[in-house]
Amino acid sequence: MRETPDYYVPPNLKLKALQSTLGVSLFFFVFYIAAHYVWDLPFPTPVDLFKILIVAAAGVTLGVAFSRFWPLPPTPGFERIVRTLLLVIPALGVGIGLQLIVEGAEASRAFYLIFASAAWIGSGFIVRYATD
Repeated sequence: MRETPDYYVPPNLKLKALQSTLGVSLFFFVFYIAAHYVWDLPFPTPVDLFKILIVAAAGVTLGVAFSRFWPLPPTPGFERIVRTLLLVIPALGVGIGLQLIVEGAEASRAFYLIFASAAWIGSGFIVRYATD
């Protein structure tokens, strides 16, 4: 007999993850295009945009995987703060590793921040039921 889980997984989780990936990517696409004109950063090439898309997809995937192990609590509180810190701090470390793999020592994009923010956004889809 299969036990019912004590958390809610949306039936369209893959679609929501794809939407989040595209949303995070679009935000950073626009940010780097605007940063070219405002702060004179190098204009993003199509390869840069593809790298941003891949890093955002990896971050959202990590966030969804993390939320499978530790679903989001139903109410705001200290547990959400601890959960966020235990996700984002290691995600920054993994993101720095990704940064070195993708860009090398001379980086012009902040892929580690893209990865960590995408992981944080991706971790909010699976929510525990309230137990009263």
